[in-house]
Order: sequence, then C-alpha cells, then structure tokens
Amino acid sequence: MVAASEFPPSAPVPTRVPPPAAIKANGASPAFKLSSVEEAVAAFQKGEFLVVVDDESRENEGDLIIAAEKITVEKMAWLIKHSSGYICICLPADRLRELDIRMMVEENQEKHKTAYTVTVDYKYGTTTGISAHDRALTALKLSESSSKPEDFTRPGHMVPLRAVDGGVLARRGHTEASVDLCRLAGLRPAGVICELVKPDDPYGSMARRDDCFHFAQDWGLHMISIEQLEDFRKATEKGGQ
Repeated sequence: MVAASEFPPSAPVPTRVPPPAAIKANGASPAFKLSSVEEAVAAFQKGEFLVVVDDESRENEGDLIIAAEKITVEKMAWLIKHSSGYICICLPADRLRELDIRMMVEENQEKHKTAYTVTVDYKYGTTTGISAHDRALTALKLSESSSKPEDFTRPGHMVPLRAVDGGVLARRGHTEASVDLCRLAGLRPAGVICELVKPDDPYGSMARRDDCFHFAQDWGLHMISIEQLEDFRKATEKGGQ
C-alpha cells in the first residue's frame, strides 16, 4: 500500500459548513446561485471538489469533480460515500492510446454516448483494486505521464472515459467538463468524476439541480453548470465555436 504521504499535497477533505445565522433563524433555504467559472477554477486548482450540473433537459444530474492529480485516499473515500460510487476518470483520447486502454465495446449504445473504456487497476501497491486507497492510486497514476500500459491490469475497478476533442464546445458532458476544468486550472487533463445521489434517500435516487445546490451549500463547494463553462470558453478563447 502506498502511504498517504506519497499522494500529492492538496486541499483538505470537505467538511460541513454551518448555515448562516439568518438562514438558521427562519429556516429558509439560501437563494439559488451558481459560482463564477473563475471562482470554480481557482478552487479546483487547489484540489477542491466542484459540483457541476448539466442541462435539465439532458441528464439533469450533478457530478462531483476533482483533478486526478489532486486526489487522496481520504478524498476518494469521501467521494465514494456521497456519490453513486461508480467512480470514473476522464482522459483525452491520445492519453488512452498511449496507455493502450481500449474502448469497452465496439458499438456504443449508451443514450448519451458516454465513451466507456475497459476498466483498469494500477498494478503496484494495490490489493483488490476496489478500496478508496486503490482507486485513488489508480486515478493518480493514470494522470501521470510517466505511467506505461504495463503498469495497469485489465479489467479493474477504475472506469476511464474518453473525452471528446474540443471539450464542452464539442460535447456538453461531464466527461468533457472535467478535462476542460483541468486544462483551465493548468493541471494534467485527467478528471475524476461521479454522480451525486440524494443524501439519506433510501432508494439512492440521483440528485437533481436543487439537490446539488443544497449539497454544495452544505459542504462549502463551488457549483457551476456545463453551460457556464461552454460560455466561458467561447468568451475567452480565440476561435471558440
């Protein structure tokens, strides 16, 4: 097992934030408001989780997203606890080719064409591959340019997703949003993502926009939309389409 000290320095695991006194006194919910992309990228660069929501007409879901190079064992455990647990790592197509990680199926029939690949585990310092430690280490190593195809066993417990070239300007998915956020933050293009579920829901239902907002408020996280990210890129990049 790799010691926690061998993971890179990063922002601490999120903790619950007490509600403002005014909210606490009258029991009202805070007004819905998204963070700016600039605020979100600054937090992301430090290793904080973001809540990113897509269109209500699409999946209408929110994902917790963190840069793979900022993951720690404790953060992976927190992510597993508050999400569906089906942790994915989003990587550009060229990086997947370098690691010889192939697509899961030849014909993608998934509704939104999410590009699943063969699952992997990091070969060294891991046991079964499913623990928070093992998944965190696999994610970290997938993000490192020094890693080689033979460093990973197939199948495994980490789920790589292939991001479309062009990011959210080409496909408005959480896969592309995570890689775009990494690049905007000056980090390696590898984002760890997982869908939020409703807290304390006995059926494990997916969190929708308002659920995601309340979760972000409770845990002091920035929340943005994929639409915001698309607009930001169009406004700041020459030739953005």
